[in-house]
Amino acid sequence: MTPGNVPLPNDVQILCHSRNFLSGIQKKEYNAPMPSNHNLTPFLTAIYETYGYDYRDYHPKHIERGINQFIHQLGIADVGALQKKLVADPVLMRQFVIALSIPTTELFRHPSFFLAFRQKVIPYLATYPFIRIWHAGCATGQEVYSMAILLAETGLYKRSRLYATDINEEALATAREGIYPIVGIQDATRNYMAAGGDHSFSTYYTASHQQAVLLPSLKQNITFAVHNLVTDTSFNEFHVIICRNTLIYFDRILSERVHNLFYESLIHLGFLGLGDAETIRFTPHEKGYQAVDDRERIYQRKE
Repeated sequence: MTPGNVPLPNDVQILCHSRNFLSGIQKKEYNAPMPSNHNLTPFLTAIYETYGYDYRDYHPKHIERGINQFIHQLGIADVGALQKKLVADPVLMRQFVIALSIPTTELFRHPSFFLAFRQKVIPYLATYPFIRIWHAGCATGQEVYSMAILLAETGLYKRSRLYATDINEEALATAREGIYPIVGIQDATRNYMAAGGDHSFSTYYTASHQQAVLLPSLKQNITFAVHNLVTDTSFNEFHVIICRNTLIYFDRILSERVHNLFYESLIHLGFLGLGDAETIRFTPHEKGYQAVDDRERIYQRKE
């Protein structure tokens, strides 16, 4: 996963081992339901107050599935016992974070984020003659293509340059191709409409052999490249940085390091978009941003 021979810090090595450890767990389904009257608020509050991870607004079924996986894997009695273990063991907590944050992506995933971006950020970007956007941790690229579509529909794509980076070269290869299973297109179409799309989504791809092939024109202003958020430095100044559901894999020290990178890479009044379980709270730059849409985790760097 790490490009070249650059050694990762110990915490990152632990994290990579944790992801490998959990990959086998997440292929299994643990269907034993939690009691319907079980109150997860104390559990989620303890995690938030101890580590700063905020899952209190996550879908309960998603949280319950992750908890059930861990209870079965560790052979412990109940949620209370799991809470005690997580609060006392940061390494185990990082494994739990990963279990709740399976690295999946899709076109216009979390459409409310893109709708808020369209309504609250695009009008501001429209005042610039040229726009640079960095998608950090882009995975297989669906999110950056979603942004390309949004920019095209608002007349900003031709004056934009999108940089899509990830540590995973295999994921980047998929992103460069822009070819995805056709089975996901129905969900993508619904997401696109919920995100404020005003065209027929079918105009953005062609169907071929059970694959959806995105239009080549969407790639023209996208640069895909390997970049390690932990060890690499900034490579430009950006009007927007989007890094959603990546920072939750890091402990607080590494997260602060990446937040420093983002803050230094944003222009004054630039925008930062995070994942729905991430926040600028507990970071050195908390006071350097103002909320544009706190629910969707969109922030603007202050002057």
